[in-house]
Amino acid sequence: MENWFSAKIKPMLAMKSTPFDSEEWMYEVKWDGTRCIAFTDVKKERVRLQNRRLMEITYRYPELVEDLLLFSNSNAIFDGEIVVFKDGKPSFQLLQQREHVDSRFKIEILSKKIPAVYIVFDILYCSKWLINEPLERRRKILKDVTIGTKNCTLSEIFRGGDGIGLLLYEKTVDMGLEGVMAKKLGSEYLLGKRSSLWLKFKKKNTADCIIVGWLEGEGEREGKFGSLILSFYDKGEFVHAGQVGTGFTRDFIDWFYNKLRKIEVDRPVKIKKLPKFSRNVHWVNPVYVCEVEFLEKTKDGKLRAPVFIRLRDDKGIDECTQI
Repeated sequence: MENWFSAKIKPMLAMKSTPFDSEEWMYEVKWDGTRCIAFTDVKKERVRLQNRRLMEITYRYPELVEDLLLFSNSNAIFDGEIVVFKDGKPSFQLLQQREHVDSRFKIEILSKKIPAVYIVFDILYCSKWLINEPLERRRKILKDVTIGTKNCTLSEIFRGGDGIGLLLYEKTVDMGLEGVMAKKLGSEYLLGKRSSLWLKFKKKNTADCIIVGWLEGEGEREGKFGSLILSFYDKGEFVHAGQVGTGFTRDFIDWFYNKLRKIEVDRPVKIKKLPKFSRNVHWVNPVYVCEVEFLEKTKDGKLRAPVFIRLRDDKGIDECTQI
């Protein structure tokens, strides 16, 4: 990775965990947004934004491009989360508006109407590669080379001990936030790996699922989709996860229905545990990933009472493993 600015970087990922506290861990709020690697070349005044699927998303966030050149005083690669706030809390509905617009004119308007914030929690490069440096060292460098701006800020960290990890989790739950990240002190940054050195505490049961088809709608949804057919991707195989028919806005149904029609196919991919459907089924190429909330997982591996939260353009089908 000699040419740091044009590198393709897969971020380090966390595993799920029950909340705990330890002096050997560092804690921070888990923000509900889109993961983003930011390449900031202050000398040549250029910025690249890349999501976890290695897609270029720089054009979507002009307000961040401008701020990152003020945020950093050195050439650097940051890891963080892009968040859109409403009334002091992350709004995934507003974030979806930002992510699903391609018109340059509309992007410019939305960047002013509902601006995004880049919350930075790690630094991977600063004149040299830092991924093998311990977490504490990376955080110190991150603090030394940045200054807060209107749209870029550092994630606040809390050293574990005296119940801090558990207290922070309780506070985030009370505030309606997504959860907490716990990171092992002394840990290196493991590119593209999901590691137990990073753990996430989440109150809600959520899952990332692949959309493999839809069932025709009825009533006010007639002529559109009524529910989406979901699948996990486990050990190279698609496994039916259930259907989700709630959580959609009318605008989303209209917009996404047109997207689905463009990728419709005659036959589905081979899906294990697929039931027979009473309504007409339409199959699609498995390219879209969505996040759903659910009550529990049934004995046969299906999601009980799933509710659609959002599309996850930043995730690939290989990340939709069974939970």
